[in-house]
Amino acid sequence: MWQSIQAHDQVVDHFRRSLAAGRLASSYLFLGPAGIGKRTFAEQLAKNLLCASPRAANLEATCDSCESCRLLAAGNHPDLDLVGLPAGKRELPVGLFIGDREHRNQAGLCHNVALRPRLGRRRVAIIDDADQLNTESANCLLKTLEEPPPGAVLILIGTNRAAQLPTILSRTQVIRFAPLPTEVVRQLLLEQELITDPSAASRLAEISGGSLRRAVALSDPDLDSIQQQLEQQLAPGRLQCHPLAASLTAFVQQAGKEAHQRRGRMRLILQLASQHFRQQLRAACGLTPPAGSTPATAVTWGPETAVAAVDRCLEAEIELDRNANQNTLLECWLDDLAEIFVRAVGAPTK
Repeated sequence: MWQSIQAHDQVVDHFRRSLAAGRLASSYLFLGPAGIGKRTFAEQLAKNLLCASPRAANLEATCDSCESCRLLAAGNHPDLDLVGLPAGKRELPVGLFIGDREHRNQAGLCHNVALRPRLGRRRVAIIDDADQLNTESANCLLKTLEEPPPGAVLILIGTNRAAQLPTILSRTQVIRFAPLPTEVVRQLLLEQELITDPSAASRLAEISGGSLRRAVALSDPDLDSIQQQLEQQLAPGRLQCHPLAASLTAFVQQAGKEAHQRRGRMRLILQLASQHFRQQLRAACGLTPPAGSTPATAVTWGPETAVAAVDRCLEAEIELDRNANQNTLLECWLDDLAEIFVRAVGAPTK
């Protein structure tokens, strides 16, 4: 039911108006931070579009009893294709879209979505992790996006516009999802028993940036220690690049030998720093005090410095997605933050 879709009422209303006006697009790109419910929304939309109930066609309640709803619940609906990043992979492989080498253009999402619907009037395809589309995989999608089969709806799910290929952006209707409110994150943590301590849930929700996934990741005790180091080191006059780089590198390497695991930890570091500077920006503008600030770290950077630091954190995430060497990326990122701080206070950092 749409009641389970937390804090995205405006997006629900957008699709209701589109369906009422007969203007449902064939290709959508859902953008927003990870862990805010974009995939859950896409799956619920697919359920409504495929359900046989007349009420479901207007995005009201699905019947949960027709053959379509039963097959969706069992995870084997013939008119729904869902693909995402395979475990251990950095990019969406082309085989997901056009089949493996032995079955080129005889299998895969592009082949399936072109078939006639088995149960109703529509086929729906959901492509998770669209940030990880490479040029070859995206090219396989182009013809389907340009000339979608009648009744087909494709939904791509990504995190930010900068990570998308221009060919994808130009052929999809972008739907933006806002981060979840802090209170919603706190409630979800407790309701889903991801966190049992209410005070810990409140603290994690405050620093989650509106992402349930990030809130869960931040519950790692090791990450909590890293967050405290960042808050201390990224305050005016505190940054010591070399010791902090060594500490952060050790934390990344503790994730294991797999590249995607280390990349995930590096991303968390960048997101923590970005969230820290966003809080500093709000505090500098008189909106809110820095979350968890102490007398030693309560001094805030000015708005210009905080904005420049957030921008550099976001750039570093893009560089991480482009497979930059993580050690070099970490050192360059900290050096660039040091330069930003120097310009702000006029004194060198160590």
